[in-house]
Amino acid sequence: MLAVLADAALYSFTGGELPTLGQLQKRHAAQTVGGPADGTQRWLNWIVEPRGADASVGFVQATVHALPDGMAAGRAWLIGCANQGQGLASEATGTMMLYLRAQGVATFAAFIHPDHEASYAVARRQGLRPTGQLHDGEIRWESRRGHTRH
Repeated sequence: MLAVLADAALYSFTGGELPTLGQLQKRHAAQTVGGPADGTQRWLNWIVEPRGADASVGFVQATVHALPDGMAAGRAWLIGCANQGQGLASEATGTMMLYLRAQGVATFAAFIHPDHEASYAVARRQGLRPTGQLHDGEIRWESRRGHTRH
């Protein structure tokens, strides 16, 4: 993943900076714990490697937690610049949503930078719609319960 994340263009919408190998190792170690010790969340992370490819091109993530009316998941996705525009983010997020729905998750959300049209397209393909709520300068997108398009 270091090679995928080593492109400064990836950070134009997400902020941050190029990670060092040590920073990436720490991040992955924290993510593989699976969630906080109190059990209020589950952290799920998948590396995206297209069929027939011999290298990773990105990742999808979900933070799953309980709501009074069911399970919800915050989602994130990233595909390296060299592999964007091929539908990989849509395919990976769609597969992730199918898996999570089978686990009882009914509500999905993502926070997207207001100028990130490519991520808007990925979110729309998965049935998410903008809510108008802002958090740290990003728009919250949320699914309509039970609605998914592929």
